[in-house]
Parts: sequence; structure tokens; C-alpha cells
Amino acid sequence: MIRFISSVCFSFILILFYGQSHAQFRIEVSGVGLTQVPVVIAPFRGQEALPQKISEIIMADLERSGQFRVIAAPAGVFDESSLPELSSLRQSGADAFASGSVSKLADGRFDVRFRLWDVVKGQDLGGRSFAVTMPDLRLAAHRVADELYEKLTGDKGVFSTRIAYVTKAGQRYQLWVADADGENAQSALTSPEPIISPAWSPDGNQLAYVSFESRKPVVYVHNVSTGKRRLIANFKGSNSAPAWSPDGSTLALTLSRDGGSQLFLMAATGGEPRRLIQSLSIDTEPAFSPDGAHIYFVSDRGGAPQIYRVTTSGQKVERITFTGTYNISPSISQDGRWLAYISRVGGAFKLNLMNLADGSVSAITESAADESPSFSPNGKMLVYATQMQGREALMTSTLDGKVKARLSGQQGDIREPHWGPFY
Repeated sequence: MIRFISSVCFSFILILFYGQSHAQFRIEVSGVGLTQVPVVIAPFRGQEALPQKISEIIMADLERSGQFRVIAAPAGVFDESSLPELSSLRQSGADAFASGSVSKLADGRFDVRFRLWDVVKGQDLGGRSFAVTMPDLRLAAHRVADELYEKLTGDKGVFSTRIAYVTKAGQRYQLWVADADGENAQSALTSPEPIISPAWSPDGNQLAYVSFESRKPVVYVHNVSTGKRRLIANFKGSNSAPAWSPDGSTLALTLSRDGGSQLFLMAATGGEPRRLIQSLSIDTEPAFSPDGAHIYFVSDRGGAPQIYRVTTSGQKVERITFTGTYNISPSISQDGRWLAYISRVGGAFKLNLMNLADGSVSAITESAADESPSFSPNGKMLVYATQMQGREALMTSTLDGKVKARLSGQQGDIREPHWGPFY
């Protein structure tokens, strides 16, 4: 894919520094009318001696979601058993207060505990504890953030989920699996040949991707836990763009074995593919609807790339995008309400969001080299790749585009992020 250098206009940038060993998150807040819950996250008792500062990870998670505004904690030491001074918290403008502790257990694990208070109502909203090993302290912090998010918004949090993405550094390509904030990246595959199109299975245990190590595009499925992989599609010609059905039983693929690039369906375990549509056009980039009844895809059947939809039985092809002359990379939110895609505007590639109920479209970014949007599993955020000030970047954005965060990422050309499911 051709990449374009761009500059990004920031109306306001809040840069959070969380210590030398932690990520530096760049959170862009633009526009007006943001509704955010003002919350206090007190430093967790006992975290000072640890490399992972639990409260700081929680704060970064919540702010990145766009749903919260973090207020400075009052002086003092707090833990999950503390009764906060609610009246002074109310005066500071806080709606919620969370505190907790980290302590080492006899078996060497760490006990991470927290409790949440509704400051306005004076209610104890409960808490929870997690017993984890040292390497899982970040995961425990993400899980605490998930709990706080769900208790305060009613929606499930996504901070303990994972993302996958690809980097190119020199002549080396790597497939990475990382926490949802980009931290704790683990290499799943290294190759001297390109790796593209990573796609999470619905259970979060497998990644389908395309590798060029055979000097042609071939589809593999990779077990994230064991590192083992299996060959899925190595037919004549090109094998590309794998997408999982919602139940994990089927893969949609783009194959050129019959001439041209066409859509096929095949069992996720392999076997003989079934051609979805009889077409003379280039059809590619399939994406299943959440109910599994439709597949969204990109086709040039109208003369230029646009996004279409077809039933999984290959019936009723209908065009979906009409704004702009070049639209690619469809991604569907888990509730089926939103279509994210990349639209070429002039020479720029921009992330757009369509309301599928009424067809209205809004631009999410001001950058000019966006690619590969992917929804968070709760449908409230997007991850995508772009360029900022000439450098590759992994970004998340709220659906209104008003809160963006630059994630930690490995060095090199960052490409094709995909947000994993709840697991």
C-alpha cells in the first residue's frame, strides 16, 4: 500500500507522563460538548515498589476511552478499605472515587484489590481482587479499569483485550500481539517477506494472516498461545484478505485461482472453498456483519473502489458507500450500527464513519494517511494506523473523533492493526 506523509493539526494536546518505564500517551481532545465522568483514581497502596504503577495504567485507560476526565487525588494514603471524605470530593467536582492496594502473597503472586465509590450518591459500588504474577500486573490494572468502566457506564470495558498489528523495519516484517494500549507487545511471527491482513478469530485464540514467504500470498491461521500455525489457503494465484465469521466456523477469502480477485467462503479448518459471487470485477476485503448474514466488501464493479454488501448465500449485492470516489477497508461495529472505512479525499486517505441506519457519514480524523480501521469489541472506539509528523503511529479514537490517543508501538512502519475480541 502506498503511504503518504502528513501533518496533523491538534486543537489541544494533553500529554501524560507516567514514569520512565511506562507509556507516554498522547491524548488529543478536540471539539466541544464532551460528556465525561469526572473520576478520582487514588494511587494504590503498595504500588511504589513495583515497576507497574496500577493507578497510572487505570487512569490512562479511562482517559483514552473518552468517557472520563481524571481529577487529581486528594492528599493521603488510600486503599480498598478506606472511607473517602465524600463532601470534599464533591467540592472538587468528582463523581466517582476509586482506590486500592497491591500486596505480595506468600506464593509470590500479587494481590490487586480495588473499591469504587459513587461520590454524588455516597454509595459504595463494590470492588474486586485479582491474584496475579508479576508479568500480569499490567493485565490486572486493565481488568480493574474494565470493572470501573462497566460500573460507571453500563458498557463492558475493553482495556484487557488485545490488538494485533504488523511492522516493517528494514527488510524484516513482524506480526505483533499487544495489550489494547499498545504495551507488552509480543512477536508472533518474523519474516523477511511481507505479512499482511491479520484478523482475530472470535474466541481470541487465533490469528489469520497472509504471508508472502512462499513468494506469493498464502493464508495461515496462527494459534496465539502455542505459536503453532496451519496452512489454510495456498491455491493457484493470490490468496488474501481473510475474515472470520462471527461463530468462527468460516473464513471469507479473496482468491484469484479462477482469474481475477473474487470472494470465496471456506471452513476455518481448511478444505475446498465456495465462490460467493460470480463477478468479472475485483472483489476483495470481506468483512462479516455481526449476525453473520451479510458480507461487506470492496469492489470496482462501478468503475472505482466502493463498499458493497451481499448475503452469505451470495444474493442481493447492494452498494453501501456513495460519498467519495474511492472507499476501502470496511469494518463493522459489533452492534451492526456503524461502518468504518478509509476514503481517499484528494490525495489523502481519511478514516470515515457511516451510520448504517441512515447512511450519514462523518470524518473522524484530520490526518492524511489513515489505514485499516478496526472496532473495539464494545463498539465504542476504533484503532487504526496513520502517520503523524512523518512517523508511523497506532491510534485509537472515539466514534465522534473528539478523543484520540497515540498508542505505544514497536519501531518501524506500523501497518494493519486489528482489535481482538473479549476473551
